Amino acid sequence: MAGLYFHIPFCKRICAYCDFYKSADLRLREPVIDAMHRELRQEAGFLPERCLRTIYFGGGTPSLLDPETIQSFIDQAAGLFDCSAVEECTLEANPDDLTPDYLARLARTRVNRLSIGVQSLNDDELRRMNRRHTAQTARNAIRLARNAGFGNITVDVIFGVPGFGAEILQRTLSELLDLDVQHVSAYHLTVEPQTAFGRLMARGKFTPVGERVSEEEYLLVHRMLTDAGFEHYEISNYARSGYRALHNSAYWQGVPYLGIGPAAHSFDGQQRRWAPADIGRYLADPDCHESERLSLRDRYNETVMTALRTARGIDLDSLAVSFGEHRRKTLLDAAKPWIEAGDLVLRNGRLYIPPEHFLISDAVIAALFWEC
Repeated sequence: MAGLYFHIPFCKRICAYCDFYKSADLRLREPVIDAMHRELRQEAGFLPERCLRTIYFGGGTPSLLDPETIQSFIDQAAGLFDCSAVEECTLEANPDDLTPDYLARLARTRVNRLSIGVQSLNDDELRRMNRRHTAQTARNAIRLARNAGFGNITVDVIFGVPGFGAEILQRTLSELLDLDVQHVSAYHLTVEPQTAFGRLMARGKFTPVGERVSEEEYLLVHRMLTDAGFEHYEISNYARSGYRALHNSAYWQGVPYLGIGPAAHSFDGQQRRWAPADIGRYLADPDCHESERLSLRDRYNETVMTALRTARGIDLDSLAVSFGEHRRKTLLDAAKPWIEAGDLVLRNGRLYIPPEHFLISDAVIAALFWEC
């Protein structure tokens, strides 16, 4: 089964940390929606199979679209694919969009999972990140969503923001646990050049937190959520039993998916393709995709990278079937010093990074790549 992703590239306000493709020109919403419907019709054949398991609306801010527009995409997908097995349909939402009326209408669609961009429950930190909601708005949004019948709620949290720290992070996590969410995605702040934070850093007016603070806050998130019964199943993701993110998990397992919208990516198992990160170009020709066919080495490195981001790790027998016994041996040779250091574990035919060591996963993964 496959996944379907819709990229809604609109925001009322641009967050200081966000490097995803987006636009604050809301006048373009209707033309882009029309072009996305057209692209979906044209590109449905890209997927090697016609059965969907997940649908995901990301952005940007998908909750800027009314629920009826969201459902129109789902209805169109049902006419192009077999959607009878869809288990998860996620909508990313800003807290201040989730009014009682909006949620009541959304509950009548096939959306059954809400991803709410909380980021922090500290108003000063929210202002620092240029978020458009308050901490109280976020609390209310979670309660309202539950009252509207949504029983699968995930929230995003950002840590490692300079000027804030472990005490504020701890209070945010404690409140979210009291609000009884089912899933938490906790991301360390990454300062990208083309963001407001990145431009400030280039002028010497923003300094990221150091390694000690990064590790302290990462381990705080890990300990608080796992002590509360959450499974740390991917570097940035924690779930109560039965509430893993199915759509994102499919990405990490190499499952095919179709992406619709400006800057959206697609993958059919062998080829990756993407639409331009430019609304003007996209509207002029929604079919102007770029693509690349992955080599055996590319697919191997992607397998290593995505698998080692998860608690499940690499199944060595599956790796040997896909890439040959030589690659399994080469991998284990390269992994030996990391195993001895405790940063990798080899057990029951699997190679994985212990979740408490995920913070150094980039270095571990890079050391295991198949080089040119």
